[in-house]
Amino acid sequence: MPRTTTIRLLASATLLAAVTACGAGTAVEENPDAYPSRELDWTIAFGPGGGNDIMARTIVEILQQQELYPHDIVVENREGGSGATGWGHLLSSAGDPYVISTTSGSFITTPLQADTGWTHADFTHVGLFATDDTLFITPDSSGITTWEDWVAHAKDAGTVSVGGIGTVNVDYIIHAELADQAGYEIEYVPFNEEGQLQTALSSGAIDAMVSNPGSIMGQVDSGDVNALLFSGEDPLEALPDVPTAADLGYDGMVSMPRGLILPPETPDYAREWWIETMKRVVATDAWQDYLEKNHLTEDLRWGDDFTAYLEETGTRFEDSLEEQGAV
Repeated sequence: MPRTTTIRLLASATLLAAVTACGAGTAVEENPDAYPSRELDWTIAFGPGGGNDIMARTIVEILQQQELYPHDIVVENREGGSGATGWGHLLSSAGDPYVISTTSGSFITTPLQADTGWTHADFTHVGLFATDDTLFITPDSSGITTWEDWVAHAKDAGTVSVGGIGTVNVDYIIHAELADQAGYEIEYVPFNEEGQLQTALSSGAIDAMVSNPGSIMGQVDSGDVNALLFSGEDPLEALPDVPTAADLGYDGMVSMPRGLILPPETPDYAREWWIETMKRVVATDAWQDYLEKNHLTEDLRWGDDFTAYLEETGTRFEDSLEEQGAV
């Protein structure tokens, strides 16, 4: 299969920030029956506004409203390096049950193309809650309103500039698979924040983007952007007229895993506490409203089942990226 993709790295996505992952562990000793007894450090590995940020803040809000976590929760966006900075912070906090983070596709893919010092297998896996698919988007100003129009434009242009969150991530895989199978060439531009990505699209810096429905639906509804394709297996209920990739004859689409992790070597009692607590979170009406509003597919896997999912999904992502020549 011919390679049809080049990647242009942005300074904001530099992986040099991953050096924060090299700190010493911070194991915490306490009575397991007293857990949790301290303030919680909640890391979001990307900037504000994207799917990872939305999910993390939704969980924190439910924990606080339902009084499920008895102490303060400090939420910080530690973006950079396609997630390497944020998850590197967890790595440097090995053994500390008061540091936590949510996952995305970059949790699997970033270590495949950069020397992060960790892989998804190094962390303590709490649970998978949902998977998140993407919409392929063009600006309304482009006049491109159908997938067929886009493919014709892309082939005429020679190379089109497309954007997504993360350097070699789910967004990249979807762009690369669509380009290969449709027969056009792309230059992929990665971003750390959804706001930067949407600004690049509206300013004409990129020709198209993919985004999770929860992050872009407002702009679709307002008519500022056009949704041409949905990467999920089934049509998006909110946009039934937008074809799926399968409807158009494309395969190899992947989904974003939305889950929760703790640092390496976290005590078992802390993982079990979070598993039981998150089972209560996902049973709330607020969580079900979040899934519906953000068009996620619920997929519940706890502890070792989440670990097995990450191993299987990691193999699938790696195979796709090797086929694209990206790793």
